[in-house]
Amino acid sequence: MSDEVKETVEGNGYAVGNVDSMSDEPGFRKVRRELGVTAFGVNAIELPAGLETSGHFHDEQEELYFVHRGRIEMTFNEGDAHVLGPGGLARVDASTVRKIKNVGDEPAVYLIAGGKGGYVGRDGRLPEGETRGVTPG
Repeated sequence: MSDEVKETVEGNGYAVGNVDSMSDEPGFRKVRRELGVTAFGVNAIELPAGLETSGHFHDEQEELYFVHRGRIEMTFNEGDAHVLGPGGLARVDASTVRKIKNVGDEPAVYLIAGGKGGYVGRDGRLPEGETRGVTPG
């Protein structure tokens, strides 16, 4: 069995890494740059307990937020507020103003993926000789 990935490793057609090794400071973790993502924007943010971001919106980019660790409150359009814990998700239209507050006692880490242009459809295919399904590890 392989060791758990701690630092970014690039291979032939892929890169793997760990968000916690991308920075040891609060703030942005440049996932897109670190892993070489080119098809969409993606960052992780560590937000210390009790801190709140300023509101922001985008001209074109829809975003998906995923809470990795901690508890955040997302407020939309200066009104609706929702608390998300580990595994929580939020999709936000480009023009929707959003701000985030860490409402937990520990730093929160959340991942944001953004893009425009729409879903490309289900284009996954199996390599020759593979069959669909899950095999025991």
